[in-house]
Amino acid sequence: MGVSIVLAEDAFIVREGVRMLLESAGYDLLAAVETYDELLAAVDADVPDVVITDIRMPPTHTDEGVRAAREIRAAHPEVGVVVLSQYVEPAYALHLFEAGADGVAYLLKERLGDLEQLQYAINEVRSGGSVIDSRVVDALVEARTKPESPVGRLTDREREVMSEIAQGRSNSAIAENLFLSERAVEKHINSIFTKLDLVPEKETNRRVRAVLLFLSEDNG
Repeated sequence: MGVSIVLAEDAFIVREGVRMLLESAGYDLLAAVETYDELLAAVDADVPDVVITDIRMPPTHTDEGVRAAREIRAAHPEVGVVVLSQYVEPAYALHLFEAGADGVAYLLKERLGDLEQLQYAINEVRSGGSVIDSRVVDALVEARTKPESPVGRLTDREREVMSEIAQGRSNSAIAENLFLSERAVEKHINSIFTKLDLVPEKETNRRVRAVLLFLSEDNG
């Protein structure tokens, strides 16, 4: 049985393009809607595995996608949500993740041209994981170099590891991408957590919390 999806996108051409992309990849598209209210109604009527939603939709074209994601996750915690944004918008990303990072992804719309990246995000949120677009992370890492910022304590290598973490990669995948041993990756991650004052918590995914620190500081 395929992965079932509800799609929300107010631009007809984009919506039809994503519909064709998803259906050609074998996904079961339950509904394709264009407004906030239609999205919530579609999910309640036929609960999907994953929702893919634009960040801005009628009626206000502001943060409907973020608000819908939070409502859907609260009402149906088993549903993963991929939020799409046309621009790098740290404030919206922060708002999206502050209620919990599990089962949520924030991607730029330009990623729609790369089916593998979209599929990766769909698979991650469906299994309860999270994804933050690497371009959002890159912009935030670049901005977080002030001496008074805890992020300013990170070395260049730790920032590279941080970017890999934000993309949801495992220690082994990070090691492969950065040509490091898994032991070295573990040491870098522990150093990052220490420098960012992230103490161990019950499965509160310190990896995502580290990325959210970038977002909250940039928004503060």
